[in-house]
This record gives sequence, structure tokens and C-alpha cells, in this order.
Amino acid sequence: MVSVLAHHWRRRLPWYPGDWIWPVLLGLVIAALAAAGAILATRHDDNSPSATKVATGPATVPGETVPSETLPTGTGAEPPPPTGTETEPVEPEPPPPPTGPGGLVEWPPGQTGYTIVLASLPESAGRSAAIRAGQKAAQAGLSDVGVLNSSDYSSLHPGYWVIFTGIYDTLDEAKSALDTARATYPQAYTRQIAQ
Repeated sequence: MVSVLAHHWRRRLPWYPGDWIWPVLLGLVIAALAAAGAILATRHDDNSPSATKVATGPATVPGETVPSETLPTGTGAEPPPPTGTETEPVEPEPPPPPTGPGGLVEWPPGQTGYTIVLASLPESAGRSAAIRAGQKAAQAGLSDVGVLNSSDYSSLHPGYWVIFTGIYDTLDEAKSALDTARATYPQAYTRQIAQ
């Protein structure tokens, strides 16, 4: 086989590097196929059964104030039953996500959840370019827009600045907001964010 290949090479080109070229070319082809297979294997769809689901609590609307009452703690006693004028205790509203550079939100440290990825820029483009892209998305009317470095999260492919919108506890919550994001960013998709 090698002699046939060598013969055809010499007929077309005057210079022949030697028989070592064939194992090297075969190795390159195998390496390229293995790399393509690895890339395809590491890309997972958010609908895959291996996706981690996060338990949720009651939903609250940012900016909405919820009345709450003080309950006795440490006594083991049940709270008194509500009367006609009292309301049932409601969990206090979680604080809004911290604001980062350019008025963009930051992913809460240590939180595992879901978001909608609007765009990804290579790290070489720089954080300032990602912040500008995030500000553009916020100006387009999307809420809770932020930028994160994919290298800091095990659920993301490293080496990118990720522009996202929304911080959700469940995949279903993220999917329910996906159509809004796709109105401006047709290629938007949901993704789990985990450290």
C-alpha cells in the first residue's frame, strides 16, 4: 500500500519526503477525528437526561414587596393560625443579583442554576468587548443581563466570555423566557451554570 502511494506521489510531485509521511498523515487524520468526536461528546443538549435539575422555591417578582410576620424560633411550637386580618407568612424576596461592571448583573457566587446564553466571545476579545455586548443586550430590553468567564464554570466550555440573560432555578423557568430572548437574539439557548 505504501509503495503504491509513494509511486503516485512521485508521479505528481518531484520531491518525496520518504515513507515516514504516511503514518504521520494517518495519525493526523485519526487525531482530527478524535478531536471532532470529543467536541461532539462534550456538547450536551439541555434536554438530555444527564442535565442536573435544581429544586425551586416560590417565585417572586423583582421589586415586589411581600408582607411577612415574625414567627417564634427555637421553640418547636407551631405559629398561631392566621385570623381574617393576617396574611400567611411568605419567604422574603431574595436580593437582586449583584451588579457588575457596566451595570450588568454578576452570576451569584456558588449558585447552580440556568440561564439563557445570548452570545459567546473568545477570551482573546477581552472582557471589555463582552461588557459592551452585554450592555447592548440590556439596551435591547432584556433583563438581568450579565457576562461571565466560561473557564470559571465546569458546565461550560472554557475560553469564552458568555453574555447571558436571566438567573433561573430550573430549566423550565429558563425555557419559558427563551422566546423573549430569541426575539432579539435568534441563536439564544438555555444552559446550566455550575461551578
